[in-house]
Amino acid sequence: MNKNFTLLVSLILTFSISETAHSQSWEVYDTKMQLQSRLIYDEIDLLSETVRIGKKGNELSLLSSDLKPAVSLVGTEIYQYTDPWILVKGPDGIGAFHEYGQQVLPLEYEKIQTYFNMLLASKGNEYWLYQRGKNKTIYLGELDETKITNTGLLIVRKQGEYSLPLSSNPDKTFELLADNDGEFVLAKDATGYGLINREGDYVLEPIIETLQHTHGNFYYGYNQGQYLLIEGNDIKSNIRYNSFHKITFENDIMLEYIHGKLRRVMEDDGILLDDVGITAVDKVGKDLYNVHFRDSKIGLLGKKGWLVQPMLEVDEIRFGSEGLFPAKSNGAFGFVDSSGTWVIQPQYAETTVFSEKIAAYRTSQSWGLIGATGDLISTAHYDEIKAFQKGLAIAKSANKFYLLNTTGQSVNQDGFDSIYRTGDGYFLVERSGKTGLLDSNGNEVIPTEFEGLRRERKNFVIVRKNGLTGVINETGEIILPLAYEKIVVDWANEQIFTKNNYVPTVIQIIEEPGKKNKKGA
Repeated sequence: MNKNFTLLVSLILTFSISETAHSQSWEVYDTKMQLQSRLIYDEIDLLSETVRIGKKGNELSLLSSDLKPAVSLVGTEIYQYTDPWILVKGPDGIGAFHEYGQQVLPLEYEKIQTYFNMLLASKGNEYWLYQRGKNKTIYLGELDETKITNTGLLIVRKQGEYSLPLSSNPDKTFELLADNDGEFVLAKDATGYGLINREGDYVLEPIIETLQHTHGNFYYGYNQGQYLLIEGNDIKSNIRYNSFHKITFENDIMLEYIHGKLRRVMEDDGILLDDVGITAVDKVGKDLYNVHFRDSKIGLLGKKGWLVQPMLEVDEIRFGSEGLFPAKSNGAFGFVDSSGTWVIQPQYAETTVFSEKIAAYRTSQSWGLIGATGDLISTAHYDEIKAFQKGLAIAKSANKFYLLNTTGQSVNQDGFDSIYRTGDGYFLVERSGKTGLLDSNGNEVIPTEFEGLRRERKNFVIVRKNGLTGVINETGEIILPLAYEKIVVDWANEQIFTKNNYVPTVIQIIEEPGKKNKKGA
């Protein structure tokens, strides 16, 4: 063999090994654990059922359906994915690609706000807008502020004036344009306040003296001596309630006063409660109010009326469940029913709501359990007890966690460092830095011997031990050996990705002494 050729082969092999020694190989299996393909990437990210990203060295690629590089994403990392936009970060800033692969913004911006058919990009106080329907980016200029509303309107503020550059009247200026969680923009010009729909048109003419958003598509206003409750509408807004009597909206509570006296509790579109003798209203939860009366009675008012009828000898009534409501009297808590009758006398420092006919109570520092008639289930010796679900509750004592059954007994005698209930009723448990799994009855399924554990579905548990990852079922049988750096599952496409270090095979070429090249023989 020619010595120069041998040297050349050696150099090529050395260079190839140095380039690939730190690469990663991925194996792709179907859900029947049949090998489908092998891939060479450092990382694979599954952003959605159809959007997959591969990274090799400094090269970031959008992958095709057969997992081959289809589009170079130019940058070095995925900054954000919001369907259908892939924001990519590079040395000079952030850019954007459509999930189909089209680059629509170069990687040079500081911020990008996404909407399903447009992007708003900025550098300092300069702004650009990309519109997918026109496949065009326009320069908006130097602005004080701009944003895309939740309905797709573009609000611009410049030198204290507001405008809607994408509306039918882009040159019109406003004194105020305010977005909210509803479908309409609150607008103010020289003639007053109004409402603007997603097309940029007024659906409430700007003639209202004051206007304030309450919830959803509802607004509270005042005009020409009348208080107004207004509901936004795509064609024309509706005045749902109007009154010459004073209506206040403070601390998320709306009240109406008749001749200076509190008379009505209001909701967004009208009267929730009309009663005489009301002295005060406290909000105690979403759509929940404690209503105080002159005769010292207090009731719990909900969205559809009284949850607890006004009653005496009570300071506070809280949201309840299973027909029982925590209530406070003279500094102690008990439970009342919907008629305002004490079912469990006030005797506790604090209580939870009932769940599966069991509630937790606190004495001075510790928590115990009671039944729906007040019968004692467990003495107070826990630091915390969470609500029962399917017959089990998680409790904490002396920095250890336990599962309690409906008799108040601990299912596990040896406490865990943590217990987390999964969505399907199983329990992830940790002890001394190791993780295991209990079934819905609290029985050990997988012992606490793994560094990490994730139950993907029944009989498919991804585990990590000694720095390596594998898959086992709930009897401990191995589905994929603990031999991988990482495992990613794509259930929608029935694919399982496993990551391994890729170590190239080195083939050493040795020339036998005295052997000649065949062609030269």
